[in-house]
Amino acid sequence: ALLQAALGDVAKAVGMTEVSRRTGLGRESLYKALSANSAVSFKTVAKVAAALGARIEFAAVEQPV
Repeated sequence: ALLQAALGDVAKAVGMTEVSRRTGLGRESLYKALSANSAVSFKTVAKVAAALGARIEFAAVEQPV
């Protein structure tokens, strides 16, 4: 939810019209997907992140012994 909200804030700062153009998603869909209580798909989050020049990366973390 925190990532979703942060992407929403950045997308609004860049301009939803521009982010919509870059992602191929409708502006209204973006507003809804990036709202606080939305069950957005990871695919949408990844598209928005990429459109904003960000990368989401997962890495294994070593557990202490």
